[in-house]
Amino acid sequence: MEPAIRYRGRVVTGEDIAFIRELIRAHPEDSRWALSKKLCQAWNWVQPNGALRDMVCRGLMLKLHRGGHIQLPATRLSNLPAPSSNRKKISLIEVDQTPIHGAISELAPLEFRQVRRTPSEALFNSLVEHHHYLGYCQPVGEHLKYIIYSKDRPIACLAWSSAPRHIGCRDRFIGWPKEMREKHLSLIACNTRYLLLPWIRIPHLASHVLGAMARILPRDWERVYNHPLHYLETFVDTELFAGTCYRAANWIYIGQTTGRGIKDKIHKQTRSIKAVWGYPLTKDFRRHLGGMPA
Repeated sequence: MEPAIRYRGRVVTGEDIAFIRELIRAHPEDSRWALSKKLCQAWNWVQPNGALRDMVCRGLMLKLHRGGHIQLPATRLSNLPAPSSNRKKISLIEVDQTPIHGAISELAPLEFRQVRRTPSEALFNSLVEHHHYLGYCQPVGEHLKYIIYSKDRPIACLAWSSAPRHIGCRDRFIGWPKEMREKHLSLIACNTRYLLLPWIRIPHLASHVLGAMARILPRDWERVYNHPLHYLETFVDTELFAGTCYRAANWIYIGQTTGRGIKDKIHKQTRSIKAVWGYPLTKDFRRHLGGMPA
């Protein structure tokens, strides 16, 4: 009997591997994408909102394939993502760039629009691609996108997505063991992009938006994904920024990343160090996340 394999919190037994082999044998014309859909349906492997966890399932099947446990069909070229150097360019959508000065009160009322899977998503992608120093990157897993408007003019964009699996200083701050991290990681959302459009020059606006976002995001997340959030986090490049707006919005400095990345094999820094900032959404967040009291 083949030993059990653990992947993203799921234990895959020898019987499971035999089932996957039979699924592949029974559908010889299916692509890897189609097979992962069928496996999710067979296992009822779904997100809290009912959507199939096919991206995670494909990762599992690839791991089993590379380990020699199953034999996946050859990758079909039409399903391959474009190389990063040739990725599809995001067209610039022109917006009013007249500079805005003054006080926050002059922008009121601010409107926070969740734009994922709406006609305004293209505008979000364009603004981030052309005005954020990192450009646009398509999130995977659970994620939401917001454009903040003042009098129908976009002034800021924020993207939130699933949290990274392992961040040492974060995990120590929460105090959760590995099994609790794997079980409750979905209760954390990560701020992956924050763009205050460069022609908006309003003192304290960045921290004001973060404060309002912390009240809005949990409601929207639970409505879309059918589970709560208890903690927010973000990563600030220490070579470029000091994290001032997060500190002003009462986020907590947790520590630093190692700069090695999740695929590190040489145990050396290969990227810039990031400051890790966290924002508990509930007083008893550690209990909800399966951690230990501070």
